[in-house]
Amino acid sequence: MNNFLAQHPINTTIPVAWGEMDALQHVNNAVYFKYFETARLDFFNQINLLADLKTTGVGPVLSETNARFKRPLTFPDTIIVGTKISDITEDRFVMHYTVFSQAQQAVTTIGWAKVVMFNVKTGQKAKLTPQLLDALSKHQ
Repeated sequence: MNNFLAQHPINTTIPVAWGEMDALQHVNNAVYFKYFETARLDFFNQINLLADLKTTGVGPVLSETNARFKRPLTFPDTIIVGTKISDITEDRFVMHYTVFSQAQQAVTTIGWAKVVMFNVKTGQKAKLTPQLLDALSKHQ
């Protein structure tokens, strides 16, 4: 686990809930996108991305997301979702998620999402601010 944490300095710890399991007794595939969302918002809060959303109307939206399941998760467990950034352009970037099971001491799932900056006031894509570009670049 120490190696995982060293490779993923931005990470989010999430307990697996009993109700997230399906009839096959493992975490349902749709739940992983909730895990990714939790990690994404935690990351955004850590870099203050959402701080100006109310005043500027500019925030992140998903344009695409994906998950690859390597091992099933079950209750009880606690996962750590590591987050990294790549493919930064003027108006978008890609977030990569790696899910580590503390019970299994293994990576169970990997995923990614394309995130586009969007201005809700104009209904148009928006550019990354210099501050956001700098914050994202530190986590490539």
